[in-house]
Amino acid sequence: MIDDAALVRGLAEIVGESRVLTAEADKAPHLREWRDLFRGEARAVVKPGSTAELAACVRFCVAHRVPMVPQGGNTGLVGGQIPMAGTGAVIISTTRLAAIREVDPVSDTMTVEAGVTLAAAQAAAEARGRLFPLSLASEGSCTIGGNIATNAGGTAVLAYGNTRDLVLGVEAVLPDGEVWNGLSRLRKDNTGFDLRGLLVGSEGTLGIVTAAVLKLFPLPAARATAFCGVPSPEAALALLARFRAGSGGTLTTFELMPRFGIDVVLRHAPGTRDPLGEPHPWYILAEVSGSDDAALEAAVSALLEAALEAGECEDAAIAGSLEQRSDFWRLREAMSEVQRLEGGSIKHDVSVPVASVPRFIAAASAAVTEQVPGCRPLPFGHLGDGNIHFNVSQPVGMDKDAFLALWDEMNAVVHGIVASMDGSISAEHGIGRLKRHLMHEVKDPAALGAMRAIKAALDPHGLMNPGAVL
Repeated sequence: MIDDAALVRGLAEIVGESRVLTAEADKAPHLREWRDLFRGEARAVVKPGSTAELAACVRFCVAHRVPMVPQGGNTGLVGGQIPMAGTGAVIISTTRLAAIREVDPVSDTMTVEAGVTLAAAQAAAEARGRLFPLSLASEGSCTIGGNIATNAGGTAVLAYGNTRDLVLGVEAVLPDGEVWNGLSRLRKDNTGFDLRGLLVGSEGTLGIVTAAVLKLFPLPAARATAFCGVPSPEAALALLARFRAGSGGTLTTFELMPRFGIDVVLRHAPGTRDPLGEPHPWYILAEVSGSDDAALEAAVSALLEAALEAGECEDAAIAGSLEQRSDFWRLREAMSEVQRLEGGSIKHDVSVPVASVPRFIAAASAAVTEQVPGCRPLPFGHLGDGNIHFNVSQPVGMDKDAFLALWDEMNAVVHGIVASMDGSISAEHGIGRLKRHLMHEVKDPAALGAMRAIKAALDPHGLMNPGAVL
């Protein structure tokens, strides 16, 4: 393998000396993910400023058999962006690929580079009267390249789908350093294998996305945002059906939260307040988009009145201003970040059929409480698409490290319940390094074999994000 000095010289010739980070202090932010579950090692962090530079870096690394780990905003939740110790990898950061190449409101498309943050993409679309609907709590720092690599989900999947459904075309550097220009704006193209679909969700193991053509939608003229107290997940499911049938617009969000989660946010997130007069066991944040504010609010108000009479809802408030809407959303968006302030948290990103969500929550809560008495389940997330973040906070007073040492044992319990309901152990976060060891348990052998064959064909030297996914 090429020595460090020669590696740095070769990469610096491509991107410039200042764009190759080797000092430990400079590399440190790239070697630790925000939940502190993964800390890695890298020989260097290289920051190309164009697709051509990135391709040249890949070709150089392939020639010298240097493993590469792509990284965007470093907001991933399964460690796929952190190089494993001992691999001798370099991190290829896409953050300098930050151009919005085109916004085409006629075609309802936008072409952006991989390092554009999700928030910047949303703003660029909105400036042209269009909506890019992907929405995540980390949208201020996560990047489009990372969203594509992980097939990010978020709070609008119910109406618009996952990232895969929002990408028309992709430009990528393949594992041999060749640039594939697949930046198609076509809605229909039936000419062979779907390479775009293959790269979306591949977590940097089959190539590095450098740009993409994204789908845009008309910017909603009106929104109605409701915060509802409900007695149970079963009632929330009935309320979901009611919203789908008669909300007067497009139901874009339907998020489930337990009272414990609201309490944690109120304790630790400054500026938050209880949205309803009395506490309730569960809550729903629902948002509907439409064309007329008054008509939409009237339809949602009538819907909630009927839900109150039916016992599906105990109390509700409709946001009367943008500030109140922001307050409602802050309760949901802060729920992930504040859990660490309650001590250790064992996390599960799972999905089951929508109709099975209440049964899953009940079964998993009972199982983990039996396993660790006093633990505090905090299941929340996207009820409308069946994706629940089944997180479990440590018992009050328990040693954090002792609790986190039970991670694999608790995963086995929760994932076993998910499997019995024909669900998935990774709904939207990916596999990365966190769940790689589980793939042989949950993936059909034929599918796993096909994945390995594709990896071997495209990346025969195993240099693209080694140790992730497979």
